[in-house]
Amino acid sequence: MSTAIRLPSTSGLEVEDAKHALRTAVRAYRSARSVRQREEAAAAFAEHGVEAVGPARCVAAYVSAPTEPDTGALLDALHERGVRVLLPVLGPGLARCWGVYTGRENLAQQAPGRPLEPQGEVLPAETLAEAEAVIAPALAIDRLGIRLGQGGGWYDRALQHRAPQSPVFAMVHEAELVRESPLPREQHDIPVDAVITEERWFLIEGSAFARAG
Repeated sequence: MSTAIRLPSTSGLEVEDAKHALRTAVRAYRSARSVRQREEAAAAFAEHGVEAVGPARCVAAYVSAPTEPDTGALLDALHERGVRVLLPVLGPGLARCWGVYTGRENLAQQAPGRPLEPQGEVLPAETLAEAEAVIAPALAIDRLGIRLGQGGGWYDRALQHRAPQSPVFAMVHEAELVRESPLPREQHDIPVDAVITEERWFLIEGSAFARAG
């Protein structure tokens, strides 16, 4: 099992300052990973991601940025299984919209700094309720399922539209699991139900889905 990265102490910091310090540390860790490491991990993330969502016929996921855990192989694996894959589309004013993944050749960057987005029909935020599982990006996850995001709040607001019976999976490196003190949390931060890493996938202890199992 991978050794957890060393995160700075955030004792005494305001929540946003604490999150900024943690984001900086995780981003530095990710930037130090080689292209080969990222490519090798992609297949493992895909394997565990497919296992995690099980028989779901509609899954919401995302297109990874260069230093994030690579979702490319996972998107292809789900698509090849006939799963309807929803991907974020940033509408006017960063509106929380969705599009359907039909292959890598149909992804395009709409503006500098934005992730690749599917071309075609733009679906409203409420479309997320159709997903039977949601795979969300994260920089770190603690044992309570608190997710450290990139800071824009896109997913925290988008997840308000998911179906209550659909679990939310966060995708992080095994080393980005925070096993000691909990991550800083604000009122709008929505805990995830499960985690996918390059080594495994598991339900967060105490989540509704863990209790149901």
